[in-house]
Amino acid sequence: MLVTTKEMFEIAQKENFSIPAPDFYDSHSAQAYVQTAEELNLPLILSFAEVHLDLLTLKEAAAIGKVVAEEASVPVALHLDHGMTLNVIKEAVDLGFTSVMIDASSESFKVNVDRTREIIKYAHNKGVVVEAEIGHVGSGVNYENHEHTDSLYTTLEEATEFINLTGVDSLAISIGTAHGIYEGKPEIKFDVLKEISKSIDTPLVLHGGSSSGDYNLNKCAKNGISKTNIFTDIVNSAYEEININETKNIFDVREQSMRGMRKCLKHYYKVFETQPITIKEKVIQNEYKPSYQ
Repeated sequence: MLVTTKEMFEIAQKENFSIPAPDFYDSHSAQAYVQTAEELNLPLILSFAEVHLDLLTLKEAAAIGKVVAEEASVPVALHLDHGMTLNVIKEAVDLGFTSVMIDASSESFKVNVDRTREIIKYAHNKGVVVEAEIGHVGSGVNYENHEHTDSLYTTLEEATEFINLTGVDSLAISIGTAHGIYEGKPEIKFDVLKEISKSIDTPLVLHGGSSSGDYNLNKCAKNGISKTNIFTDIVNSAYEEININETKNIFDVREQSMRGMRKCLKHYYKVFETQPITIKEKVIQNEYKPSYQ
């Protein structure tokens, strides 16, 4: 069932669990994620990142994502991850993505607000929900084509002002995680997470989940993080599965890769304590209006 994240997050906030958001980059990875969600009867946020446009066109990603989501027996949201280009984000909305992220977190606060408001106005008119980021989650060693950048931690004051000015549907915050593999030991600022989650009602998102540690991620899930992005650990698991098994042809590689992805995603479903979600009909409605208007 293809849905938005709206009802997903309402239940996740109430029951204190997080929903995994793995990035797919071809039809096999998308299938592996949805198969895992169906096997466990759990919701999924199927994400495609703008940085992977060198692997799939946006039209291809939308077609793959919509097919596997619509045929799934569990709620699946099709999400554009780390949308950096306004035209790309708007195209994703037009192509049928049910959730989009505008990532202007490396820009000034004002630019971030302005770009987020522009995307919210465009997306909400078509029933699509919007995620943004305040603070900035930096990068470690990763499979994506962005440079290493230092994280800028989120403050309650900035998060509150940003939400008030934009009315964003969910907010990614920076509390110590990093994209890719850590170059050092992750130190999560749980005090900041608790302060923000207790002070605002907007669902919170954690980027850079890979290599953050099961204890840390479980604690985040239990203390206000409704969506956790996972990618590096999943592709590493696929690679490891290929290496430990004898491969005789390309079809073996495909199956072992998907097996490794499923194994990793199953693990994180347990870590996040994700629970089943029942949604009777599609939560895609042309009723969202920017609160700042």
